[in-house]
Amino acid sequence: MADRKVIHLHIDGDDYYFGSVSAIYSVFSKEQLGIGYGSLRNYGLSPTKPYTNEKATIKEGILIASKGDRGKKEAKSLF
Repeated sequence: MADRKVIHLHIDGDDYYFGSVSAIYSVFSKEQLGIGYGSLRNYGLSPTKPYTNEKATIKEGILIASKGDRGKKEAKSLF
């Protein structure tokens, strides 16, 4: 299974989690974040390189989820 990334935004004392950088801009404006979409993409956000300014901190991380066995059933014995 491929790693799934999550974008963590810390702004005004609150934490938000997004599936992509572009999703952040569907909720917050560049004025609120202190950086535009294109500039943040060019910044090269990565797990080892978060973006921080006086308004927000934006980090990229890896989403850890269980593999899960939902839907898998063992064969039942008739005896």
